[in-house]
Amino acid sequence: MLRQLNYLALSAITLLACSPTPDDTSSDTEESQLSYLTVGSVERLNAELDQVIPTDAQLELLAEGFDWSEGPVWVPENGGYLLFSDIPPNRVYKWTAEDSISLYLEPAGFSGDDFTGKEPGSNGLLIDRDGNLVLCQHGNRQMARMNASLDDPKSDFVSIVGEYEGKRLNSPNDAVFHSNGDLYFTDPPYGLPGGADSEAKELDFQGVYRFSSTDSSLTLLTQELSRPNGVALSPDEKTLYVANSDPEQAMWMAFDVLADGNVDNGRLLYDATDRVGEEKGLPDGMVVHSTGYIFATGPGGVWIFNAEGTHLGTLKTGQATANCTLNDDESALYITADMYLMRLPL
Repeated sequence: MLRQLNYLALSAITLLACSPTPDDTSSDTEESQLSYLTVGSVERLNAELDQVIPTDAQLELLAEGFDWSEGPVWVPENGGYLLFSDIPPNRVYKWTAEDSISLYLEPAGFSGDDFTGKEPGSNGLLIDRDGNLVLCQHGNRQMARMNASLDDPKSDFVSIVGEYEGKRLNSPNDAVFHSNGDLYFTDPPYGLPGGADSEAKELDFQGVYRFSSTDSSLTLLTQELSRPNGVALSPDEKTLYVANSDPEQAMWMAFDVLADGNVDNGRLLYDATDRVGEEKGLPDGMVVHSTGYIFATGPGGVWIFNAEGTHLGTLKTGQATANCTLNDDESALYITADMYLMRLPL
């Protein structure tokens, strides 16, 4: 029965691309021949936004039918493809430029069969410098590495870190690698049954951490944020950005990254608390363009900031928007928004 239900769930996912035009006699099947439904709008608040988003850019709807899509990562191998989490059903999906969605990994964030909460699956996904898939696992309450190749995925996981000072982590949410291999990640309570009030919660705070690639030590960088969520590094790796997804403190913070990898000088990048409730969503996942522009999900869609924290504009998705990532040549921004997968050409 479970296998049948999984098949039905996968078949319910809708691909939202039109076929090539009937008079197209070329054997070329490049994605450029496909046209996608477009949604939402681009709100331009500052002319500087034109430097990163074309004036005629439109949000494309690639697929729908997910429970809560999250944690996208671009994999450049084999022509390039996108992996992303669907947290409630405990799955990772794969999207390719040939316009296909396939189930990539299940289970993805919880390996047992007795989870009582709503979000057992993986959240943020990353590729480490050895080409391995790394997952923020809610249900397993750890940062983990898939013990299989990207081409032959298996639900076999090796724990990278799952405890701080002898206590289990809450539910790792999002992460970013430093070029030296250090892993920065956030640990809010969203994956715990009951959230912050869960009886299973062992830490009395929500932390931002650094896991050292040299000595495997785990350093608590800050416990001052109530709901640390999305995390990203500036292109020069001198600034760590962290989103706080608390409706009463909906903001993005910036921290100086010190020579030893720790952080200092935490400061407000932007406070969007007064926008909470006006539109769907809270500060969540983010990605930083090589030019320093920050794409950060928040109320209404994806907010775009420059490095100084000036709000340049917003991609109005019309959905509670979870996360986003860039492909390898930064020609497109991929967005996970509630039940949808979207894309914006750059």
